[in-house]
Amino acid sequence: MPLDTTPERTLSRHAMKAELLDADTELRLAYAWRDDRNEQALHRLINAYMRLAISMASKYRRYGAPMNDLIQEAGLGLMKAADKFDPDRGVRFSTYAVWWIKASIQDFVMRNWSMVRTGSTSSQKSLFFNMRRVQARLEREAAGRGEVLGRQELHQLISTEIGVPLHDVEMMEGRLSGSDFSLNAVQSADEEGREWIDVLEDDSAQAAEVVGERHDNAQLRDWLVSALGTLNERERFIVRERKLQSVPRTLESLGTELGLSKERVRQLEAAAFQKMRKSLAAQSDEVFEFLG
Repeated sequence: MPLDTTPERTLSRHAMKAELLDADTELRLAYAWRDDRNEQALHRLINAYMRLAISMASKYRRYGAPMNDLIQEAGLGLMKAADKFDPDRGVRFSTYAVWWIKASIQDFVMRNWSMVRTGSTSSQKSLFFNMRRVQARLEREAAGRGEVLGRQELHQLISTEIGVPLHDVEMMEGRLSGSDFSLNAVQSADEEGREWIDVLEDDSAQAAEVVGERHDNAQLRDWLVSALGTLNERERFIVRERKLQSVPRTLESLGTELGLSKERVRQLEAAAFQKMRKSLAAQSDEVFEFLG
């Protein structure tokens, strides 16, 4: 029974005609699938409880998802339940399957409610599916007492009622009260109305900053090349291997290659840096300010 191609009404009629399983038959089918991977047993089990999946899917129509998609997700949850069901626990399959069907439908609804992820934690899920109902009840009860609940007080009551943090309530309130808005929507109805994306501030580097940075980098490169030119070949090799490689060489490895002690390589490195400092200082006082 392909869930993605069967029309809603045909699928519902098919599910209503499916056999009703007694406890013994259900248990036998569950064992046959778990122990022998008998696909016919799985098919009978799924078909028998597809009406349960469809019934649960219909309760989530108010969230705007197509009924066919909800039924498909409910069917996937039902199949996950069948795959994980342990008949040795003494629980009816329908009781176990309800949780998997509900979880599958709720995950689908939350994924498709908004392009922005609505929530993933258990408290956020609980808020998403219960916040409006609890809020309406609290407001009715307050009105019956002749009271008007403020926004902060209402959020606190919802937090206590559902058992979730207050900041989650405030966050979910903002997400449920808004809707997706395209940045390519125009600001006004006239022909020259700008799109909203046109008024977003560009936080990338401005042209003047880019040009200035390129100039400074080129100047720094010239200074360093000039300073390196004051070194002899061995000193340049040590500086290059110690400071200009993505993975710097150790003093010990350089000493082994050059036939010198580790301490001697350190001394040559220090002398090379001193020469470079003198060369850079001779360029301008601005060099040290630039290098910071």
